[in-house]
Amino acid sequence: MGRVTERRRVIRVRGGHISARPDTLVAEEPLEIRLNGKPLAITMRTPGDDFALAAGFLVSEGVLGAAEELQSIVYCAGATVDGSNTYNVVDVRTAPDVVIPDITLERNVYTTSSCGLCGKASLDAVRTTARWPIDDTQGDTAPPVRLDTDLLARLPDRLREAQRVFDRTGGLHAAALFTEDGELVDIREDVGRHNAVDKLVGRALRDGRLPLSRSVLLVSGRASFELAQKAVMAGIPVLAAVSAPSSLAVDLAAETGLTLVGFLRGDSMNVYAGEQRLALGATASTG
Repeated sequence: MGRVTERRRVIRVRGGHISARPDTLVAEEPLEIRLNGKPLAITMRTPGDDFALAAGFLVSEGVLGAAEELQSIVYCAGATVDGSNTYNVVDVRTAPDVVIPDITLERNVYTTSSCGLCGKASLDAVRTTARWPIDDTQGDTAPPVRLDTDLLARLPDRLREAQRVFDRTGGLHAAALFTEDGELVDIREDVGRHNAVDKLVGRALRDGRLPLSRSVLLVSGRASFELAQKAVMAGIPVLAAVSAPSSLAVDLAAETGLTLVGFLRGDSMNVYAGEQRLALGATASTG
């Protein structure tokens, strides 16, 4: 199976001093995802948690929503001369009664590590119907999700402390799930931020924890439309990012009721949508 990091020779120039030494780099390899034996998508990813990545990807595509809908995930033989397994091809088999949506049947996509939506026919194609509405209730007894901004401001430090590979490579994105009380539930890393989120969601699917309706999703980079979509499809009510959101991410959040926070750094943050879930403590001005 592929390694998360690899070593490469590098020439370092520091203050006029030149030296040669090995450097630790994040690994990047293609992963082909097949659905019921048919090629569906190729993504550039960091090896590891491949089954979770494939499962999470299919949650965001509206194919899977419960553990019992997933029959199996297996590695397939890769295209090598000797027929050995490259561990770069996975086949996801759904349960016999799972209806595959047209959005999946109509597309065959190559995705890069920075853009998981490359190749989509149109914006409408990714506005899939979510199984779980993003609302503030869980049955008739649970109170609405409400976060203190001080708690939210502490989450990036907890994310950073939990990252393992980043300290060695500086080249991985991280995504983490927290409870509404700030407890770290899971964290995944990948060269692609969308892959890191898929790994989180895929693990939750396989553990029978969807929808993630009492969770906060924190990502280490920007909040793109695709990340907002993945949050909505997993039933996550709050998405926070340490960098900027895109305009389409804000539009989707406003449409679906998702709370979207950007530029979460220190004690500052921008709230772009869903402010009703945050205890802001003051009336916002609109100057």
